[in-house]
Amino acid sequence: MEHGFIAWAKQRAMRLPKVKLGIGDDCALMASDGSDWVVTTDSLCEGTHFILQECGPLAVGKKLVGVNLSDLASMAAEPAAVFLSLCLPRKHADRLGAEIYEGVCQACQDYNVAIAGGDTNVWDGPLVVHMTAIGTARAQGSWLRSGARPGDKIVVSGHLGGSLLGKHLDFEPRLKIAQALYPLGSVQAATDISDGLGVDLLNITVASRCGAEVDLDRIPISDAAIEASQTSGQSPLEHAIGDGEDFELLMAVDPAKIAELPSEVDGVPLTVIGTFVSRTGLWSRNKRGVMQLQPRGYVHGS
Repeated sequence: MEHGFIAWAKQRAMRLPKVKLGIGDDCALMASDGSDWVVTTDSLCEGTHFILQECGPLAVGKKLVGVNLSDLASMAAEPAAVFLSLCLPRKHADRLGAEIYEGVCQACQDYNVAIAGGDTNVWDGPLVVHMTAIGTARAQGSWLRSGARPGDKIVVSGHLGGSLLGKHLDFEPRLKIAQALYPLGSVQAATDISDGLGVDLLNITVASRCGAEVDLDRIPISDAAIEASQTSGQSPLEHAIGDGEDFELLMAVDPAKIAELPSEVDGVPLTVIGTFVSRTGLWSRNKRGVMQLQPRGYVHGS
């Protein structure tokens, strides 16, 4: 449902006033007299993105900031401010709202981001939290999903899979990696891995009108993915490709500059896992040869 609705919404908005970059990327770009504004928005729903009784409201607030800043990192933007909206369950609304807000404040302090406003509602449904984050674009332009070209190398940060064992609530948006790599001029396209490596890689290939060939043996698998596989019935590799909420960067890197790419940034490894190709679709390479790769991941409404 999600991808179809986004495509319909983009078409429906065609006759409305335009911004520099609208629906379809991790963030929107809005032109200004100085640096462009980079704008993103995300919602978290109880029972889908968190279980309140297990994680507590403080963690919800921190996650909400993190997922928004992860989007800004994927476009190499500098975070500036956030707007927070809460739909609080009527029971204990004051206490719940205060604890979520404390989590938001702690995360904003960590990343030097202002809280510029928001909205609060109380209702008889479950907890829903929403945030809009804005940042400033780089003078030389933002990383987009649409910049990958055949021959570019597929690079991921960190290790993938098993996020439900804890990482989806406690992660570092990769702002430092974006800050370190942008001056090199080697990243041609990027997104963050929120829905899963398979789905998010497909998003880049669709936007860039190319395909991708992944070396399955090179995908960096997390210890959590290995642990999850012991009871899930899925392999560690399946978890790494499809779990989502890793909030790592997925990038297309110029092959002529791949030698300049550091092996790690701030202790986080950067791994080449394949190549963008002219043949559309996702493809995997292993000892058995090249086969079509299913875009595993989370799709809302599926």
